Amino acid sequence: MNKLVLLLLLLLKPALATHAASATHAAVVPDSAFVRQTHRRPVFQFDQRFSLLNGKVVGINGLKGGIEFNGRLRAGLGVYLLSGGVPTDAPLPPDLPPNTRDELRFRYLVGYGEYVLIGNPRWELSTPVQIGLGKFYSRYELPNGQVRRSDKDQIYILEPSIVSHYRVFKWLGLGGGAGYRQMLFINDKLEDELSGVIFYGRVKLFLGDLYKIMRGRQRLLSQDGLRAEDWQK
Repeated sequence: MNKLVLLLLLLLKPALATHAASATHAAVVPDSAFVRQTHRRPVFQFDQRFSLLNGKVVGINGLKGGIEFNGRLRAGLGVYLLSGGVPTDAPLPPDLPPNTRDELRFRYLVGYGEYVLIGNPRWELSTPVQIGLGKFYSRYELPNGQVRRSDKDQIYILEPSIVSHYRVFKWLGLGGGAGYRQMLFINDKLEDELSGVIFYGRVKLFLGDLYKIMRGRQRLLSQDGLRAEDWQK
């Protein structure tokens, strides 16, 4: 009887080994829903976007920094500055002469959160949301060339968007996105003039991988880990 059991085990050993290997492989296949990182890491980003405000496309330049948690959630702070003026239809102060040029300017600070919906080491799709506060003022250019500024008033900002990027190399990616900026708690006319659609295209530098290249730990044009066969193994 013992010899029969031993013979059966010897015959079934290859099949059992194959099954165990398959189970182990299935257990370590990465979740392709997002890029897993088992630790927190700092993230920084030069963030330039454009917005259609009161019929004019204006640029808004920003810098963001924060922490990424497990490859899926990012949170931090940012600062933004309008690169040009926003035309306005608001009436001029009564003491200014006709033909005075009037523009709105603003700058603001934000706290942001970004959730990665889906992605892999090559690309991802995420939903950043920014909430902030700042200051805005009117800039008046008189016909004689003199410039005057109004007192600064406070503004509040809510800005949801959706964004995606694609890694060309481990340290370099191309991305774009769109969303909406809503100004809050100022008079209705100014809210309409300063609120609007946002859109952007960008080049992303992944500083951690760039640092590895500078230290000679990674090749400049490396595709290691980006190919589907690498992260689907």
